[in-house]
Amino acid sequence: MTDYPITVKGSAAKSGMGFLAWLNQTFLIEKLYNKTGLFILLAFAVLIGVGTAVIGVVFGALMIGAVAALPFLYSIVAYPKFGIIVLLVMAYMLWQVAALVPFLPIGTVMDGLQVLLMLGLLIQLKRNNDWAIFKNPITTVLLIWLIYNILEVGNPTAESRLAWVYTVRSVAVVTLSYFIFLYNIRSVKYVKLLLKLWLALCLIGALYGYKQEYIGFSASEDAYLHSNPEIISLLFIAGHWRKYSIFSDPVSFAYNMVMPTILCICVIAGKFKPRTKIIVGVIMFLCLHSMLFSGTRGANVLLPGALVLYAIINYNRKVLIFTCIAAAFLVFLINVPTSNPNIVRFQTAFQPNNDASYKVRKNNQKRIQPYILAHPMGGGLGATGVWGKRFAPGSYLAGFPPDSGYMRVAVEDGWIGLLIFCSLIFVIVKTGIENYYAIKDPELKTYCLAMTLVVFAYNLANFPQEALVQYPSNIFFYLDVALIIILRRLDEQQTLQQQNT
Repeated sequence: MTDYPITVKGSAAKSGMGFLAWLNQTFLIEKLYNKTGLFILLAFAVLIGVGTAVIGVVFGALMIGAVAALPFLYSIVAYPKFGIIVLLVMAYMLWQVAALVPFLPIGTVMDGLQVLLMLGLLIQLKRNNDWAIFKNPITTVLLIWLIYNILEVGNPTAESRLAWVYTVRSVAVVTLSYFIFLYNIRSVKYVKLLLKLWLALCLIGALYGYKQEYIGFSASEDAYLHSNPEIISLLFIAGHWRKYSIFSDPVSFAYNMVMPTILCICVIAGKFKPRTKIIVGVIMFLCLHSMLFSGTRGANVLLPGALVLYAIINYNRKVLIFTCIAAAFLVFLINVPTSNPNIVRFQTAFQPNNDASYKVRKNNQKRIQPYILAHPMGGGLGATGVWGKRFAPGSYLAGFPPDSGYMRVAVEDGWIGLLIFCSLIFVIVKTGIENYYAIKDPELKTYCLAMTLVVFAYNLANFPQEALVQYPSNIFFYLDVALIIILRRLDEQQTLQQQNT
C-alpha cells in the first residue's frame, strides 16, 4: 500500500480559502517551496545566528536539531513504512543510544515513536475505513488481553495504582505495535526488506559480541560492569565475563541470537537460491556461536525446542534424518568433557536439577502458588520487581522475584490473566500452523513457518526468564505475530491475481 501525506478535505480546501486550506497548500502540496518557506528559513537562520552569538553553541545545535526533527516526526506519521523501519532499528540500538546520550529518556522515546505510528494508523483508518483487515482470531484474543490489563487498574487487591500506570505502558503501547504492523505491511517486497533488516541488525549484535569476547569491553562498558557489586555477581561467572553485546543484558543478547537462527534454518531448508542459503548460513553460525558468549543457559534449549516443532509440522524423510543427526550431536555436546566455560554453561542448561539457581526459583514458585490461587486477578500490574519495591515497599509481592514471564503474569494478573495469556499464545501458534498449511507460495510458506517457530521459541524462553518485556524482543515478537496473518493475506492476494490473469 502506498503511503500518502495527509490531505485536507472539505469546503475550505475546495475553495482555496481558510487557514487549513492555506496550511495544506503551503506545507503539504508546495512543501514550503514558496515565499513563505523562504521567509521561515531566513527567520530560523537569523534566530540561530543571534542565539548562538548570545547564548552559545548549544543553543544553535538545539535549534538545528529541532528543525531537523519536525520533518522526521512528520515522516513517521505520514509514511508508516519508514516509521516501522525507524522503530525496529531503534529497538535494537536503544541501549547504544542511551550510552551515547545518557540524559535521553529512552523508554519515553520508544513510546513516542509507537504513539506517532499509532496516530498515523488512526488517520489512515479514518480516511480508508478498512477495519476488516484486523478481523482474525489473534486480534480478538489480543484485544481481550489488552482490555484485561487496562481493567487491572481497578484490581481491589493492588497495593499501588501508580505502579499500574508505569507498567501498563510496557503492555499496552507495545501491544499496539501489532496493529501498526498488521495494517501497514502490505507487500512481499516489504516483508523481505524487514526480514533482511532483522538479520542485518542481528549480525551487528553477533559481531559486537565477538568484539567483547576476543578484544574486550570498551572503557564505558568496563566502568558499568564495575559500578555495582550486583552486576559483578551476575555477569562474572567462574572467572569469565558474560557478554551482552549491544543489548541490555546477556539474556536479551542470547535470545536475540537464537531467533534469527530459527529463520536462517527455515530459509536453508526452503526453496531459495544457493547464494541466499550460504549468506544466511554464515549469519546462523555467527549468531549461534556468539550466543555462547552470553552464558545464558535458558537460551540453549530454545533451538532444540523449536526444531522439535519444526520436525512435527514439516515431517518428511529428510527432516527425520536431520533431526536424528541434530539430536545425536546435542547429546554428545551435553556430555562431552570440556574446560571451556561457555560450553560448561551450555551443558548445565540441560541439567537444571543440579543447578542451585534453578532450585531457588523452583522453591520461590512453589511458595507463591497459594497466593495465586487465592487472588484471581493477582496483585496488580507492577506489584513485583522494580516497580513493586518503588511504589509498594514492604508489601508481600514487592520482595518476590518472578524470574519468569509466566510467573509474573500469574502473580500480577492472577490465574484469570494467566489463562487469557496462555490462550493468546495457543491461538497464535495454532493460527501459524494453519496458515503454514494453507499458504501455497513456497517463499511465503517458509516465512510463515519461521515466524511460528520464533513465537514458539519466545514462549519457551518466557518460562525461565521474562522474554517478552525488553527491547527489542517485545517489538519483534509482535512483528512476528503480525507476519503470521500478513503472509497468508499476501498469498491469497497472489492467488487471486493469478486466477484473474
